[in-house]
Amino acid sequence: MDRQLKNKLKRNIPLDYITAFITNLNMQSSVWVLYLAYCGLSLAEIGIVEGIYHATSILFEIPSGAVADLLGRKRSMVCSRVCTAISCVVMLFARNFWLFAAGFAIQALGNNLNSGSEEALVYDSMKLLGQEEGYLKVCGNLDVIIEVSQGIATVLGGILSDYSYFWCYLACLAVALLALVPVLFMSETPGAARIDGLELVKGDGFGIKQKAVREVVAGHFKLSYQILKSDREIVRVVVYYSVVFAAEALLFFYSQQYYFEMGFHRVSISLALLAVGMASCLGAVLSGRIYQSCGKKAVVAASSSIAFALLCYGFQNPALSIAVFALAGFCNAMLYPIQSDALNQRIPSGQRATLISVNSMFFSVAMIIMFPMAGALADCFGLGAVFAGVGAVLFAFTVFWHKL
Repeated sequence: MDRQLKNKLKRNIPLDYITAFITNLNMQSSVWVLYLAYCGLSLAEIGIVEGIYHATSILFEIPSGAVADLLGRKRSMVCSRVCTAISCVVMLFARNFWLFAAGFAIQALGNNLNSGSEEALVYDSMKLLGQEEGYLKVCGNLDVIIEVSQGIATVLGGILSDYSYFWCYLACLAVALLALVPVLFMSETPGAARIDGLELVKGDGFGIKQKAVREVVAGHFKLSYQILKSDREIVRVVVYYSVVFAAEALLFFYSQQYYFEMGFHRVSISLALLAVGMASCLGAVLSGRIYQSCGKKAVVAASSSIAFALLCYGFQNPALSIAVFALAGFCNAMLYPIQSDALNQRIPSGQRATLISVNSMFFSVAMIIMFPMAGALADCFGLGAVFAGVGAVLFAFTVFWHKL
């Protein structure tokens, strides 16, 4: 590898840090449930909109991963930012269920195009540089950056939405466009891959020779399926973490409405979410150390702690709820690098983005089942009771899964 190419690949890591920071200045994340409720949607409808988001993820997650593997991770990331910007425009002017659903679907497509691409680009850059053993550390650094960025966005989102939801979403649009800049300076990982005898020549983007694109894609999916079929541990990792992460996501997003119903002001809710973000930063920083010390016991303890946090919400005590909310954030952030490292160690480079996208697809399935159901039940029984029920189910799932 020549020095110029080596320097370009080294630059991908700090550029990805910048990209992650800007992208996650997502101010709508702390207010979107409140915004949809403000616009007249019930909790059940909010759950369905979120379900549509994840249904879109299922439809496009694996194809978007194949696009990233076959046509270029950088190009896929650029398209992702464009979709996010379009979604912000739709959300700015939407005033009915179907327009909100369209905005969420476009946002999901944008996230699909980025989810496997960014992770695969970083990992393969490190692998070509002979630094893949440091990936867990980089992943932890990224999680810290994401949590810091989201913490800032959480406070800004609460302040801006308190003044005007319009200004909050306008700021999100500006962030989406700004996030394009560092991506444009990133470099594609070079090399060649073969899928069932089909040669793929990779340059700045991926040129495809000898066969039609659809034949290569079909071969790509076939090989990815064979990898999943031959390695049961990949499937176990994907299924287990999808359920745990979906439960914590449900807690995080519906907590906006939970605290609002308890009389919290939007800025106060943002500060509560900021506290969770700070705990998440700590979880991301300590993830590698905790896992090295405790191994799989750390995974069981973290999952059980998230279940415990959900159960505590049933008491509807503000101080207790915020404390366990922070605990859940810590554990969730701690689990992300552990899962990412476990998957990347077992996935071949040529199918990395596609199989990471498969992981996202399983998470989407869990969200489609849990989110609308929780919203509908919350309309009938209240969010406190629903959170407690989800916590009980998650605890039983954790115990059962680790006995298999």
